[in-house]
Amino acid sequence: MPSDLLQTLLSNAWSIFLVVLFFGGSIFVHELGHFLAARRRGVKVERFSIGFGPAICSWRGRDGVEYRLAWFPLGGYVLLPQLADLGAIEGKSELDVESLPPLSYATRMFVFAAGAFFNLLFALALATVIWVIGQPESSESATTRIGYVSAMLELPDGRHVPSPAAEAGLKVGDVIRAIDGSTVSNFRDIQYLIGLGSGQSADGQRQALFTVERGGKLLDFSVHPRLVGEEKDRRVGIAAGYELLVQQVAPDSVGAKAGFKPGDEILSLDGVPTLSASTYFEQLESSAKRTVVARVKRAAGVAELIITARPDAKSAANLGLTLTTGFQLTHPTPFSQIAEHITMTFRTLWSLINPHSDIGLSKVSGPVGIVRIFHSAAEAGIRVSLIFAILVNVNLAIFNLLPIPVLDGGQMLFATIGRLRGRALPTNFIIAAQSAFGILLITMVLYVSFFDVRRWARDAHAEVAATPPAAAPAKP
Repeated sequence: MPSDLLQTLLSNAWSIFLVVLFFGGSIFVHELGHFLAARRRGVKVERFSIGFGPAICSWRGRDGVEYRLAWFPLGGYVLLPQLADLGAIEGKSELDVESLPPLSYATRMFVFAAGAFFNLLFALALATVIWVIGQPESSESATTRIGYVSAMLELPDGRHVPSPAAEAGLKVGDVIRAIDGSTVSNFRDIQYLIGLGSGQSADGQRQALFTVERGGKLLDFSVHPRLVGEEKDRRVGIAAGYELLVQQVAPDSVGAKAGFKPGDEILSLDGVPTLSASTYFEQLESSAKRTVVARVKRAAGVAELIITARPDAKSAANLGLTLTTGFQLTHPTPFSQIAEHITMTFRTLWSLINPHSDIGLSKVSGPVGIVRIFHSAAEAGIRVSLIFAILVNVNLAIFNLLPIPVLDGGQMLFATIGRLRGRALPTNFIIAAQSAFGILLITMVLYVSFFDVRRWARDAHAEVAATPPAAAPAKP
C-alpha cells in the first residue's frame, strides 16, 4: 500500500541519516581533533579529507587548506607533511617539506593524541545525553540470575551434546556473581565474558569459572564452554531469568479460555518456576496431552489458571498469548558508560591476541559491519543509536592509539624512539614500515568486510525464509 511504502522510505531515510550523522561524525570528530591541534601548534595543514582515495569533491579554503570528501569512507586523514610521510595512503605532499621548520616532540605527541582525545570527548558528550534521557534496559538484560539451563546444545556439525551448564551443575535461580574472577552486573557482562574467555583446563578443554550465589552461599563451578552456531561462539547453555508478562491475549484462544489477562505475570507452570520464555515453551510442549496449572500474579493477588490439554494443536506452546518482560530507563553516569566500553574494548583486544581464545579477526566488525549495526540501531531508536555511537568512538580512540605504524599510536612510537635515541628514525625506514602496515591494514579491512557481508547475506536469507508467503489475491 502507498502508506506502507512511504513509511518504509521515511524509516530508511531516517536510518541512513543517523548512520551518516554518527558514523561519519565519529570520523569527522577524530580528524577535527588533529586539525585543530595542528593549527593550535602552528603545524602546516595541507589537506583535510573525509575518506580515502580520489576526491568526490574538494575545495580550498581561505586558510590554504584543501578540504576533500573522498570515495572510500573507511576513515579520513589530515595531511600534515611536517609530522609524517603517509603518501602511500594519503597522497603525496605538494610542499617542500625540507623548507618547513622542524617540530618539537611535545608538538608531535599533542597533535597525534588529539584525534583520540576528541573521540573520547564526543563519546562523553553522547554519554551525557544518555545520562539525561535514560538508557532503555529490559529485565532480561539487567539481571544476572539464571532463568533457564538447556539440557542439550547443538554443535555446528549437527551433533547434540549435553550443555556445559547442565554438566557443571548450574541451576535455574542461581545468581551469577563473577566469571573468571571478573564481577558481573548484568547478563551482557556474562555473555561477553563467556564469549571472550580464554580459560583452559589442565587437559586442554575450554574452561570458565563461574561464581554463583545459591541459597545465600557463594559456590564455584568449573564450566567447559562449547563452540555453537554459525559464528562458533563460546556458549554454555544458559539464559537470563526475568519476569514473564502477558502483553496481549488473542480472543477465543486457549489462553483466553484459561483466564489469562494482559498484565499477568506468569509465575509457574505445574510448579516449575517460569523465569524465562524458554522454560515456558518447554513446559507447554512437554505437557500437550494433559492439563497444566499456571500460577499468575495480578493486581488482585495470585491466581491459579487451568490450561486444557492440547494434543491436536500444531504448537502445544501456542496459547494465543503475546509475552513480554519489564522495561525501565536507567541513567548511568557518563564516566561509568565510558569506563564500561573501555573495559570491554581492552578485553576484546586481549582475546584477539590470546592464542587460547576463540576470537579471531573473522568475528570483528569492519566498516560494513559497523554501518549495518548503526542501521539496525537507528531502526531501534535514537537512544540505541547514541549508545552504539559511544562504543564506536571509544573503540576508535583506543584503536588509533595502538603502537602500529600508519595509526596515531605508531607515529607516537616513532617520535618517542627518536626522542630516546637523540635523532629521528631514518625516513626510508619509516616510509617502508608505514607502507607495509598500510597494506596490511587495508587487507585486514577487506578481510573483515568479507565476513561482514557474509553475515549480512546469511541473516537476510534467514529473515526471508522466516517470512510467511503473502496470500494470493482472490480470484474474481
